[in-house]
Amino acid sequence: MITQKPIANIGTGDFGQALWDPDSDTPAGLVGPDGKTAPKRFNVYRNNVIVSLVEALERTFPAVGNLLGEDYFKALARAYVLKEPPNSPVLIWYGGGFADFIEAFPPLEAYPYLADVARLEWAWLQAFHAGDAHALDPVALGEVEPDRLGSVRFVFHPAASVINSRWPVWDLVRANRFEPDAELEIDLQLSQSVLVTRPELDVELLLLRPGGAVFLTSLADGKPLAEAAEDALSSVSEFSLSECLSDLLSNGVFTDLQVS
Repeated sequence: MITQKPIANIGTGDFGQALWDPDSDTPAGLVGPDGKTAPKRFNVYRNNVIVSLVEALERTFPAVGNLLGEDYFKALARAYVLKEPPNSPVLIWYGGGFADFIEAFPPLEAYPYLADVARLEWAWLQAFHAGDAHALDPVALGEVEPDRLGSVRFVFHPAASVINSRWPVWDLVRANRFEPDAELEIDLQLSQSVLVTRPELDVELLLLRPGGAVFLTSLADGKPLAEAAEDALSSVSEFSLSECLSDLLSNGVFTDLQVS
């Protein structure tokens, strides 16, 4: 499954503190051509840094942006930037905490689905930049002896993840990002779980069948096939092992299998 590690802290010391705090004084020693303290120059630089990070968030979370509107999103993103500056110089890793920030943002309490929309968009980005790997050939599972199938454990593709949401997160992202011209009816009472993977060049999103998220999560936790299926069936009575496993194999979720 996808993991992320910060590379470096790009805002340290007096300069870093002043960069993220609009009320801070210009750092000592920062002067203009005349040798005097240059607050205007620093303010321009600080604003450019913040604007660039807001724009990076806009590119990462277009569905959230469409749901909130451009002006509100920019204000929200700016608040996030000032609260959680990047800890890596690589902007593709910036925004991992944005969903949690949205979830805890009091003015958005009436829109609880926004955080999961952000989580799905973040998962899409991580899948896009994940390492390459060959997907498991489904034939390999068919070669396992029948009495040992239940003990099979799977190795996950680096790009694979699942977003298990209380909300119709897939419909919301489709309507506000991938299919903006489609007339989709969105039922906010509907729960949806979405598989995110990249078996080849393109990121793929798949709406999981009932019990699919429980099954996939159990497998990702290292449980064998039989135990993961039991978890899913105990959670959702209509869970179908054959259909769900077929979906995962055909969408390149695994790279290898291990038989105990």
